This record gives sequence, C-alpha cells and structure tokens, in this order.
Amino acid sequence: MGILNYFDKLEDKVRYRLSKKPLVYGLIGGIGLILFWRGIDLLADKLGFMNTAMSLVVGGILSLMTGVIVYFFVGDQIIISGMRQEKKITEKAVSEIKTEEELMAELHEHLTQLNDQIKEIKERINKNKFPST
Repeated sequence: MGILNYFDKLEDKVRYRLSKKPLVYGLIGGIGLILFWRGIDLLADKLGFMNTAMSLVVGGILSLMTGVIVYFFVGDQIIISGMRQEKKITEKAVSEIKTEEELMAELHEHLTQLNDQIKEIKERINKNKFPST
C-alpha cells in the first residue's frame, strides 16, 4: 500500500502544478496516453493470438463491462442532461439563455445578501463576547 499511496500523492502534486499550464498539461497527458496505447499494441503483437477480430472482441467486452465505452463516447454530461431532459445549448432559444443568465444573476445577488447577513451576525456575536475572568 505504501507505493500506491506515494503515487497517489505524486499524482495530486503533478495535477495541481500542471493545471496552471493547460497546454503543457495536454501535451504531457497526450504523449503519456499515446505511449501507453503503443505499449499495449506492441504487447498484443508479441502475444501473437491477438489478431484484429480478437482485439475487437476482447476490447469491446472489456470496454462494455467497465462502462468505459459509454463514458468515453457519450460522456457523463450528456447522460445527465438527457436524464434532466435538458436541451443542448445549440437548441436553446436566445430567450431561454437570457432567462438562465438572469436566474444566475439573481442567485448571485441572494448569495451576496446572505454573506452580508452572516458577517453582520458574526459581528454582533463578537460584540457581545465578554473577556473571560
């Protein structure tokens, strides 16, 4: 478990640093993925029994069993928006988008008011505190 912990913490550090440089992040991630799949391809070739049809069947079964094929080709946002019966942005009318923008502005205003009220309550509580004797 120690080695898994080490790589988990290393991943967190690397992701944090690379998230500040998206272009570099994309390049490094892309190179890593290509090299990984190249290694899988070379391994399948060395094993010898992995012909085109076998690769397709084994890969399809593994992808379907793990849910990766749906996640990769469809994506979670599309599934969630379908469950909510939301329209795609390209299908939304301009009025719907403006209504959503107005709602977001209204929510932001309410959050600001709540934040101000919380600050006021904290100030009142701090004024009523007496030093301990």
